[in-house]
Amino acid sequence: MPRILTYNVRRCLGTDGRLSPGRIADVIAAYEPDVVALQELDVRRARTGGIDQADAIAQALGMQMHFHASLRVLEEEYGNAILTHRPSELVKAGPLPGGAGHLSLEPRGALWASVNLGGTVVQVITTHLGLRRHERLAQVDCLLGPHWLGHKACREPVILLGDFNASPRSRAYQRLASRLRDAQVAVSHRRAIATFPSRLPMLRIDHAFVSRSIHVARVESIRSPMARMASDHLPLMIEFQVMPVREQKADVAHMRE
Repeated sequence: MPRILTYNVRRCLGTDGRLSPGRIADVIAAYEPDVVALQELDVRRARTGGIDQADAIAQALGMQMHFHASLRVLEEEYGNAILTHRPSELVKAGPLPGGAGHLSLEPRGALWASVNLGGTVVQVITTHLGLRRHERLAQVDCLLGPHWLGHKACREPVILLGDFNASPRSRAYQRLASRLRDAQVAVSHRRAIATFPSRLPMLRIDHAFVSRSIHVARVESIRSPMARMASDHLPLMIEFQVMPVREQKADVAHMRE
């Protein structure tokens, strides 16, 4: 059964103050995901030693990598990536509204790749939304629009995941949940799985939203001692399978009853 993981790696800066892309890769490798969505990666930035963190993690995991720079200053870049060892193609990478022209706001973006998982092509989109409510809402509207989730190429099955900086009570989350299912809601849990901050997780701001053709078997936050140290977020892993068309129709009919 395929596994997909989303992880805000905080430029590979651990809660112990140590920079280590290798440690991030070790946290991920222990759970053997097929696809990994990463946020807050530094590429050739002086503050993190000029390392291409996206490439370093991909190389350590034996995965190919698609990267989008939300922020670019000369040779330095900062952004999000999708890694996988399965056949994949980059579909789209681009900015989201809110950052351009606002010096106080960090530029944000999204990255979309199609990944072949055992003969089924899954559309995977990752993002990292802004800290302010009004920019998050604008970014969500863009993601729901014709250039991303509303694009004709964004066909079932679809997974949207990342750091949304939005709790389930927020309008941004609720707008997304009206189009796609929250993976945590799709499975029964006694309590919600928080991912931030990593040492004592209290907030649920890292999410995975799935289309109706995806059956979520398991959702888990990785809480190993290494994961609690490697970043200020914990990774969120989703184990899933894509339902055949006949089962999708039966599932929709059951929901209507």
